[in-house]
Amino acid sequence: MNTNEVVAHLATEAAGQTVHPNDHVNMGQSSNDVIPTAIHVAAVIECERKLLPALTHMRDTLRKKGEELSEVVKTGRTHLMDAMPVRFDQELGGWAAQIDSGIARVEAALPRMRRLAQGGTAVGTGINAHPEFGERFAKAIGKASGCRFETSGNYFESLSSQDAAVELSGQLKTIAVSMMKIANDLRWMNSGPLAGLGEIQLEALQPGSSIMPGKVNPVIPEAAAMVSAQVIGNDSTITVAGQSGNFQLNVMLPVIAYNLLQSIELLANTSQVMADKAIASFTVNQANLDDALSKNPILVTALNSVIGYDKGAAIAKQAYKEGKPIKELTLEQTDLSEEEIDRLLDPADLTKGGIKK
Repeated sequence: MNTNEVVAHLATEAAGQTVHPNDHVNMGQSSNDVIPTAIHVAAVIECERKLLPALTHMRDTLRKKGEELSEVVKTGRTHLMDAMPVRFDQELGGWAAQIDSGIARVEAALPRMRRLAQGGTAVGTGINAHPEFGERFAKAIGKASGCRFETSGNYFESLSSQDAAVELSGQLKTIAVSMMKIANDLRWMNSGPLAGLGEIQLEALQPGSSIMPGKVNPVIPEAAAMVSAQVIGNDSTITVAGQSGNFQLNVMLPVIAYNLLQSIELLANTSQVMADKAIASFTVNQANLDDALSKNPILVTALNSVIGYDKGAAIAKQAYKEGKPIKELTLEQTDLSEEEIDRLLDPADLTKGGIKK
């Protein structure tokens, strides 16, 4: 049941007579309250039916993949440089937390989107509308859509501004930023396979390039990054449009509707595909992970509390320069036994934090 059908139903019920398009259907409404209402209704429905379920699926997929790889340790990286080790469940758990926060952000914005302008008519005064029209409309559209709505507490706000849509768009932008971070991490981890990190292997969806046989590109994370850029751009458009309300009407409602609904659809579709075709299906290159860990001089950080920062820094610099393992140099330059060094530098144990003694 669309907006006009709901209004017609209510008008018929109230008047008990043949419905005239102007005298009845449009008597208690205006495009000035219908269009803002339509934006809110469409956005809430799309968020509840598509976006939130897709984000939940992506979050749960990340958690599940992390659990599967909870015993796998890899080199951490800060500034794109080798850092202390982390486990896959810790890294993917960070991504899952980002998506979980995104879900909470959307849910926090939806209460304002549930407030409908319908009933404000031309300028917000409700001229020509029954005093109960807005409330009854919200109830009817809620019943028809299966989503909860309520009439606006202030029609002047709802007609003249689109602050709720701007707020929701800002939350979508934040999710896009999270999505791009995850996509780029996956691309880095998949890079190579010989001259890059080569930590994981993404599912080969488009094997072979137009000129280089055997080359497999990370097309899903790349698509997710492009989607994120689009959503970020959409938010800028919605922000400009949102401040274009002059007195009792915002004239940029169409561009708000177009960009907001596009952002919701893009993020919903991308979340689903990223979960199923990139996260759930990637495999780990264990040999590459072990090789990088064994050569990582930053592991000496774990010895700070035993040999001191300065001694550790000297060992790390020498290890970089000479390409020698930390263990070998530590044995040569400290009084620590091989057993003590193995215990202190155990990569899996280092992912648990704390002070090593």
